[in-house]
Amino acid sequence: MSFLLSNLREYVSHNPPGATFFLCLLTLSISFIYFGSYSYTHSLPNPDIEKDWNVVLSSLTQFHLCEKINPQSIEQVSSLPQQLTEQEKAKTTSANSTISPASVTVLHLSVPLSVTTSSQSGSLKNIGLLANIEASQLHLGDKEMVNFTLQIVSDGSNCLTISAPTNILPTTPLPPKCSASGKNISTIPVEVSGQLEATSQTCYRLNFKKDPSLTVMLTLKEKRVAVRHLMEISVLLLTVCLLLCLAASLTNSNTRYKYHSGLGIQNGALTDS
Repeated sequence: MSFLLSNLREYVSHNPPGATFFLCLLTLSISFIYFGSYSYTHSLPNPDIEKDWNVVLSSLTQFHLCEKINPQSIEQVSSLPQQLTEQEKAKTTSANSTISPASVTVLHLSVPLSVTTSSQSGSLKNIGLLANIEASQLHLGDKEMVNFTLQIVSDGSNCLTISAPTNILPTTPLPPKCSASGKNISTIPVEVSGQLEATSQTCYRLNFKKDPSLTVMLTLKEKRVAVRHLMEISVLLLTVCLLLCLAASLTNSNTRYKYHSGLGIQNGALTDS
């Protein structure tokens, strides 16, 4: 055994690339074992879920919402709540009918979206921000239009009414529902802009902190499958490391044996002569 260890030390000292490759495999196998144990004992988000409501609400915080000054735009956007109510009623009456891909879903969600404004004197209570935005800007779809209204009632319970094609909305857990009431709410149509330009208009900015309850986690069954695969790869890498050690030890042993045998023959020939 000591002879094999000495051969292994000699191989490492004379073959740095091979030793480095062995250490990389060993480190990788240990990392897989550690990651597997960590995955089994901790909650991890499901990597197959590309979009959830955290993504949608976080996307809204990337834009500036500036008040519109076009009266025609105000009239058009102000009619949105009535349109949304009619669409919602129609959707309810036809709940048992086949839903087409172009059908529209209206949701009233209580969201932890806080609002800041560029106006020093403007009040942030009992107002509603109405806007249209492309689905691609919310990481939901492509050119589909999404209508939303954020009713700011208090700092902790703002109601978001969102209307969008059913097929692009996330199917993940929803935020709590809220009752969208237009009473005592001042409606303000706003334009969505990626950059804040110098303007006399009042602009608003949304802030959002990710809610863990809206993130889809791996189930216990899925974690077991992932851990089993990691363990299988770790065992395979450890087996390769063991075979490399044995090959290095035995190869060095044979080389040293042949070397000493050759010296013995040469010494015998010199003695005979």
